[in-house]
Amino acid sequence: MASAAIFSSLRRRRSPSLEAFLAPVNLTGIALVQTLASISSEVVSCFSGVHFFFQRRNARSLIRKIEVFVVMFEFLSDSGSGPGRVLSHTAVLCLKELYLLLYRSKILLDYCAQSSKLWLLLQNPSISGYFHDLDQEISTLLDVIPVNDLGLSDDIREQIELLQKQSRNTKLHVDENDEALRDRFYSFLDEFENGRMPDSSELRSFFVEKLGIADSKRCRAEIEFLDEQIVNHDGDMEPTGSVINGFVAITRYCRFLLFGFEEDGLEWRIENPKKLRKGVIAQEIGDTFITIPKDFVCPISLDLMRDPVIVSTGQTYDRNSIVRWIEEGHCTCPKTGQVLIDSRLVPNRALKNLILQWCMASGISHDSEIIETPTEPFGLALPTKAAVEANKATVLILIQNLANGSEAAQTVAAREIRLLAKTGKENRSYIAEAGAIPHLCRLLKSQNPIAQENSVTAMLNLSIYEKNKRRIMEEENCLESIVCVLISGLTTEAQENAAATLFSLSAVHDYKKRIAGVEGCIEALALLLKNGTPRGKKDAVTALYNISTHVENCSRMVESGGVAALVVALSNEGVAEEAAGALALMVRQPLGARAIGREESAVTGLIAMMRCGTPRGKENAVAALLELCRSGGAAVAEKVVRAPALAGLIQTLLFTGTKRARRKAASLARVFQRCENGALRSGGLGFSGNSNGNRDGGFTTDVSVPISISVPVL
Repeated sequence: MASAAIFSSLRRRRSPSLEAFLAPVNLTGIALVQTLASISSEVVSCFSGVHFFFQRRNARSLIRKIEVFVVMFEFLSDSGSGPGRVLSHTAVLCLKELYLLLYRSKILLDYCAQSSKLWLLLQNPSISGYFHDLDQEISTLLDVIPVNDLGLSDDIREQIELLQKQSRNTKLHVDENDEALRDRFYSFLDEFENGRMPDSSELRSFFVEKLGIADSKRCRAEIEFLDEQIVNHDGDMEPTGSVINGFVAITRYCRFLLFGFEEDGLEWRIENPKKLRKGVIAQEIGDTFITIPKDFVCPISLDLMRDPVIVSTGQTYDRNSIVRWIEEGHCTCPKTGQVLIDSRLVPNRALKNLILQWCMASGISHDSEIIETPTEPFGLALPTKAAVEANKATVLILIQNLANGSEAAQTVAAREIRLLAKTGKENRSYIAEAGAIPHLCRLLKSQNPIAQENSVTAMLNLSIYEKNKRRIMEEENCLESIVCVLISGLTTEAQENAAATLFSLSAVHDYKKRIAGVEGCIEALALLLKNGTPRGKKDAVTALYNISTHVENCSRMVESGGVAALVVALSNEGVAEEAAGALALMVRQPLGARAIGREESAVTGLIAMMRCGTPRGKENAVAALLELCRSGGAAVAEKVVRAPALAGLIQTLLFTGTKRARRKAASLARVFQRCENGALRSGGLGFSGNSNGNRDGGFTTDVSVPISISVPVL
């Protein structure tokens, strides 16, 4: 199992061609022999001069075996077409099997030559086992291959027979020195696990003298490789993702303890800002929006489930949604329409644990009071005590350099804090507690584009932890500095991440008015919504949506161009739903209704949303149109009810919309019908902007909140 898992991981990383797994179908005779000669010669030429830091003996032994095959295949190729034409069926089958063994040998040797030293060290017993498996397969093949059918010369025949004898006696070889190094690596993990800091001289001896990891660049490469293994972990390999995470934390700590910042910092100075987007930062930021697995979404609310429960029909819903459904008098399953035998709700603990694991792996904030901590890790990289302690030690070094280091050191420190804050509330909590926020705030004003981008992104990641929102807002001039980055950031990514930070902070109701009150904030968000990249528009519209939910921000949104930008965004499929939601909130106030009514494309945009928007978008659109009829004035109301497609869209929504959308559509239908009847009696539009006291049968224009959007971690 271990060797198979390693080969699976190796295939995933190196992406070899199908030749490694499928025997050739059309190759026979001399063509097959020539192909084998080419493959075996390539393996020997590629790896005979390679210095294998680990698995030296196993690698050399395998290469020597392949060298014998090279001699055999070259002899068969040079012998002309005679032997090639008369190969027996058994010989062809054996040679095709040897074809597979050669490809697998090539992949394994390449893996040992190219992989990180620390990963090879951790996998040392398993990789040794895979070499042994290959030796055993070669031995078996040599036992059955019909040597007499190949017409070999006596000297080559003797070499094959000697190889056959040696292969039978091959034993599993695990290098004792390598195992001693592996045990030492684990001892560092144990020390951190027990709350002790390993001696720096021992760490230097291990990394520099024993492994030859002699500078920051090599150390960073080791960390990146281990991180890749966590992401691609199959769950059937040792060590587990959580343990590897601990080793990553230790290696990161050693990187800064042993090698400092200066050399690494020089690599992050970019004189030409245009090159920035091609760097690691831009690459990481580019893949931030996460699609929630459909099995994790509640069929009622269409949001990520916080507390999934199973009803009597076997369907799973979020507890709050299904409880509200039952309390409203429904006795059927929302998804299947079957009658609920009883109202018992059985917790779906397996799904609950999977959702929590997915949230942690994706860096998404989750309500920990509702979700229980799972007892099984499900193969994901949960933080161990060793990882937490090593990361704490690293954070202290990083903050010290944020405070007193050179510009290059501060830039690297900000980047590492951003990466540490990317996952895990433990990291986010400790980074803030250790005092990183004031120093990151100061870097927001840096004229170094990399430093500014790292600092604002670190601030975003820290803000995902609820307690850190208060720390950021209470830091003097921190909010204003974030808005300055939004307005005039040195890179597009910095501006977008500033918008995302404001969205995160505005999740707290008490902060919404203060954020909107910062000079230039809404104007900059509106500009980003109009002209930004797809991700920038998403950041801007979500921030504007949150700001719109505070009733006292309406006038600010109107005066600063936020309303106009939201109306324009109705035509953008990527942000239309959120834009409609914000407008549906603002139109409830007379000032907002009048401002939206003055926008030429507002009604047509909302009608289009009713036609082809998402279920939530349609709900928001019909709510906004209804309120426009009530509060936007007679001219706007006439424009709404005279829209050519409105009647049909209302009818469609009455049958296919969500419960709230159907209720809102029914209210709009009554408004439409009243206007039509009035028009017949008076020959004009029979509509009054002042509605009756019960607002069309007690209807309220509540908008679908909260929007199902997660704060990205970058």
